[in-house]
Amino acid sequence: MFTALPLLIIPILLYNLIAIAQIVAGNPDQAHAGLVAELFSVPMPSGGQWSVSGGDLLILLGLFMLFFELVKSTSSEKVAIVNHSLSMVLFIVALVEFLLLPGFATSTFFLLTMMVLLDVVAGFTVTIISARKDFEFGGG
Repeated sequence: MFTALPLLIIPILLYNLIAIAQIVAGNPDQAHAGLVAELFSVPMPSGGQWSVSGGDLLILLGLFMLFFELVKSTSSEKVAIVNHSLSMVLFIVALVEFLLLPGFATSTFFLLTMMVLLDVVAGFTVTIISARKDFEFGGG
């Protein structure tokens, strides 16, 4: 059952927790401020500082989840179709949130939404290509 759930739901849910908490508190714009605030910085050999924010970590988590989703999409099991369908639902929900809810119109959430879209498109593409290879055409 859990293999049918899209892994990209994890960073989307984390963003939702942050944004909805701010919306309920009456500060929808604070979701963006909290995500761009520096969590820590790493000194670089060049002498510069690499500042890492919460939004950066959510995008990194999303990229890892996208990788595992792409690996899962190579499966030809029936659960893969359910996974692709749930990914499509997740994309629609994320797109509606991005377009209509305050606190979701940020670059971080846009990039997470695009990762879900890429998961949907790549998942269906990989499934169709692998199914086409499995299908034998009768030749003359």
